Amino acid sequence: MNSKLQLITKGFVKDNPTFVLLLGMCPTLATTTSAINGLSMGLATLFVLVLSNMAISAIAPVVPDKVHIPVYIVVIATFVTLLQFLMQAYTPGIYATLGLFIPLIVVNCIVLGRAEAFASKHSIGDSALDGLGVGLGFTLSLTVLGAVREILGSLSIFGWKIPGTGDGMLAFVMAPGAFICLGYLMVLFNKYLAKK
Repeated sequence: MNSKLQLITKGFVKDNPTFVLLLGMCPTLATTTSAINGLSMGLATLFVLVLSNMAISAIAPVVPDKVHIPVYIVVIATFVTLLQFLMQAYTPGIYATLGLFIPLIVVNCIVLGRAEAFASKHSIGDSALDGLGVGLGFTLSLTVLGAVREILGSLSIFGWKIPGTGDGMLAFVMAPGAFICLGYLMVLFNKYLAKK
């Protein structure tokens, strides 16, 4: 049981894809203009991670070594397509906001990296837990980064304006703010890890 819990928790801290491994920087920097966008992108990636890890774990023993990467990409693309259909049907506003970054989950190095490094070598259950942990770590990272940028840039959180405030600093909802906030959050996260 302890090892199962570690499969989930290592994605939060030790193998955090954003603050430790620096994976998935394109959607991290581009979609975190607000907390809701960061949360949505993180949950979308989590959905694909868990399902693709499970599927790849199931088919890995029968996939020839010469074609395993293309096969894994097709599996991931299948789940991303399913996700796109679900988002278009049930959350069209969020789908429109995230736009191009939803199909790009197919080539997100977090998803393919977990498929290659973990899911192809472990059981379906362990692969699902690994996907859940890494996905939750990514979701948490994107949500925190989006929240910081939204507070500083718009003086709001999850779309709710902070009462009694004026305008925020526009730079924080633009590209420079993404780099600045990410850099400071990485420093804080890694200082926390160093104390453990």
